[in-house]
Amino acid sequence: MSEKRYDYIILGNSTAAVAAVEAIRSADADGTLAVVSDQPNHVYSPPLITYVLSGKIAEDKLYTRPRDFYEQLSADTYFGVPVTQVKPEAHQVVLASGATLGYGKLLLATGGTPIVPPLPGVELQGVFTFTRHDDMVRVREFIQGNRVAQAVVIGGGMIGVKVAEAFAALGLETTIVELVDRVLAQALDETGSAMAKRALEAAGVRVLTGSGVTSIGGSDGKVQSVTLDSGSRLPAQIVVVAVGVRPNVQLAHEAGLAVNRGVLVDDHLRTSAADVYAAGDVAEAYDPLIGEARPIAIWPAASLQGEAAGLNMAGQDAAYDGSIPMNSIQVCGLPTISVGLIAPPDGCETLEYRSPDGKSYRRMFIVGDRIVGAIFVGDIDRAGIITGLIRGAIDVSSFREKLIQRDLGLLSLPKQYRKHIVSGPGIEV
Repeated sequence: MSEKRYDYIILGNSTAAVAAVEAIRSADADGTLAVVSDQPNHVYSPPLITYVLSGKIAEDKLYTRPRDFYEQLSADTYFGVPVTQVKPEAHQVVLASGATLGYGKLLLATGGTPIVPPLPGVELQGVFTFTRHDDMVRVREFIQGNRVAQAVVIGGGMIGVKVAEAFAALGLETTIVELVDRVLAQALDETGSAMAKRALEAAGVRVLTGSGVTSIGGSDGKVQSVTLDSGSRLPAQIVVVAVGVRPNVQLAHEAGLAVNRGVLVDDHLRTSAADVYAAGDVAEAYDPLIGEARPIAIWPAASLQGEAAGLNMAGQDAAYDGSIPMNSIQVCGLPTISVGLIAPPDGCETLEYRSPDGKSYRRMFIVGDRIVGAIFVGDIDRAGIITGLIRGAIDVSSFREKLIQRDLGLLSLPKQYRKHIVSGPGIEV
């Protein structure tokens, strides 16, 4: 089979990949371009799949670009075709179909893979992960085709919480089982998590924290129960495993690229192999708050990285100066946002506000004269201003007392700082 060559090949079809395609075309209107993805779907927003499952939004609202997006940008697509090998020295990728594609520049935007612990019974029918459109379709079809009344979600992170919310909206008796002492532990502190837990319980979700799952039980090949480390058993006809996602680095590792938790990249998103770049959840890029590289699996970072990688692939000079962790999730109608560090570092100052009715909570962490983290629950209106101050590493010493006030606004800040502020954190999960 003859090899087809492209100036640019992008592996993946989510946020980082789309940003890279658009960036490449902004700098190079004529170079040949291909997008390869093991998913068969058009460009969609993964955070919205739980809303489709619950019926909150129509499925056609998932898609973030016009149906002819790739045609408009003169990009060939290879969808539903996994890549089995990357050959950096030959500048080739090998597809599961047996085809070989040559490239001038390659972007790895392969995202992450759900972590599935080796629990007895995890292979039973009715046990799912939930990170992709295909997962949503399989879960929906399983619920429609079986007598499902009770659901267990293993994991109380962002994915687990949103899946549990969707199940409850469908009328299922739903339980979250979380190993650590609170839900959303990577996004909220103890107070914020307690507020999120109350919102879940008000929506009919049972939340068990500090509990581990030892096995999944079944009969005739289908799931029937979940057994906890306490010995108690929860009836369940469907189980979703949502204990985390790890960067999908297998292709990069097998190709000999430098890999840690994610694919290692420099400040131009270049990997250790010539003409190979990485962006999005698969990449391990710089976090300015901790001063080192780590995967940051959020779509604003993926978008920025994809844009910078695409520009650099097309011959521009676009330095990527890092991203800070940001999470935004609405828990059964309760909006939350966290930015930067959410656990108090040594020697930090903490500013905190709780509304008298218990519906609003804000907390900020200050090291020296700079904010390094913030949590907003309930009232999130001023989160954008604080995010801008964190991003810009702005000295807040002259207006520190105003930071926690409800009426904080741009006019509350000294004039010289206003230009640094980005209005709105720009994320929705």
